[in-house]
Amino acid sequence: MRSASTALRFTFAGMIAMAVAMGIGRFVYTPILPGMMEELHLSPTNAGWIASANYLGYLVGAFVAAGGWAHGRERLLMLGGLGASTVLAALMGLTDTMVAFLVIRFLAGLASAFVMVFMASIVFSHINAAGRGDLQAWHFGGVGLGIAISAAMMAVLVTEHAGWAAGWLWSAAISACGLVVVALLANEGPLANGEAVREPALPKDRSLMKMIIAYGLFGFGYVVTATFLVAIVRQGGGSRVFEAMVWLAAGLAGFPSTWLWQKIAGRIGLYAAYALACFIEVIGVTASVALGGYSGPLLGGLLLGGTFIAITALGPAGRPAAGAEGTPAHLCVDDGLVRPWPDHWPDRRRPFGAGVREFLPRFHRCCGHAGGLRCRHMVGRAKIAMICGLALHRASGRHFLSP
Repeated sequence: MRSASTALRFTFAGMIAMAVAMGIGRFVYTPILPGMMEELHLSPTNAGWIASANYLGYLVGAFVAAGGWAHGRERLLMLGGLGASTVLAALMGLTDTMVAFLVIRFLAGLASAFVMVFMASIVFSHINAAGRGDLQAWHFGGVGLGIAISAAMMAVLVTEHAGWAAGWLWSAAISACGLVVVALLANEGPLANGEAVREPALPKDRSLMKMIIAYGLFGFGYVVTATFLVAIVRQGGGSRVFEAMVWLAAGLAGFPSTWLWQKIAGRIGLYAAYALACFIEVIGVTASVALGGYSGPLLGGLLLGGTFIAITALGPAGRPAAGAEGTPAHLCVDDGLVRPWPDHWPDRRRPFGAGVREFLPRFHRCCGHAGGLRCRHMVGRAKIAMICGLALHRASGRHFLSP
């Protein structure tokens, strides 16, 4: 059995990797976006296309990373993904053309998928071998940590009257520091108990299809809200420092959220906790546009950050994956987050919500012509409400998910 100190070391490395690849690499676009829209005269439609390019890149990366071809090369690919995320963040600050933005954010999504899939396989194998599966929650907490760091960075930059490009360049500098830390702490790949094997094709299973639809709707809703929350604050006349504070609230709430919701699930049950978290997220998203002044956006950021990471990490079933082969086959990917997949579910490599996310470019374009940012926000809220209904379907005792 691995030592507890080794488990803690890999957990911290995973936390930093998630902060770089997700909290910064993926979500730093949110606090930088208002400045880009103002200085570059980006329309909501163009801003949506840039976000969609990143989602599409993640989708492609999740499929590519899922194959057994990477067995034995997980650490190298993970570090390569972190390095690519760092370079691509810098490139965003060195260009101002739409085509370049689309290509860079697509590649950044690809890199973030590699980091999340391969780093999760490394971290989970070591903490499971040490009997510390409880540390998985803090691995996921890295997303909130990265969001909080990027928000604090933007607060400093806006007080210095720095432009949008400075946000990307400083994000690259912070990511480079994170890369060094991860390379030093995660000094070996996953622990393997056997060879990776090709798994059977995804069967036609109603319960699995329900989960794909449910998580697709959830992902559809939360990524839109998480992308445009700060831009909506700008649209409402909030100061630039206040914008950063709203995003900081989301990050600080997200950091312990998975741990907290695991505790809640232990008391009231997994599916009841899942449904409750979805409803709380709906309240937060609603508050951010329905309440005036400072309270609405702050409450929205707090409740969004305190739920969206945990909702994904709670997973679709009641127990984590046993064993620690350390391959991506033991993970499932859902709109930017990775978690263990239970052994009794088939084809554990398939990303949830894959089909739904392919329609995001059309969605952003439609909303750009139908009322701007508030339209996106409200549609996102409706989608989250739909996943609440699906979760409650199971929580009320009906057959939502049968293993």
